[in-house]
Amino acid sequence: MHRSKLAAALVDVPAEVFDREVTFWSGVLGREPEDVSENPEYRDFGQTVPGFQLMLQRVDDTPRVHLDIETDDIEAEVERLEALGAQRVRQVRSWWVMRDPAGLPFCVVRIQTGELFEEQATSWE
Repeated sequence: MHRSKLAAALVDVPAEVFDREVTFWSGVLGREPEDVSENPEYRDFGQTVPGFQLMLQRVDDTPRVHLDIETDDIEAEVERLEALGAQRVRQVRSWWVMRDPAGLPFCVVRIQTGELFEEQATSWE
């Protein structure tokens, strides 16, 4: 058995407009983002809704939004999602980048929301 839940939305932004996008979302949300020291391409606005983060990510390609699914067992969750029609794209450090059946990207990541994960996650056999 493992558990998972939707954890975050990431706004993927080309490098040339990244700083403007950070300023924009800071103004929208009325809060300053935190740098993510181990991943300098991210800015984290925290949990804008309890248990759900908003982050900006500097990318080298097309702007888009992608979702993160957090889990206590990455491999089991990836296999469950593959059975539903998702495809693995590549592993990055400890997480997997995947595509849903429509080809949209999302990530399967380790637990990000701590106690809220325990309260909100769904259990899977």
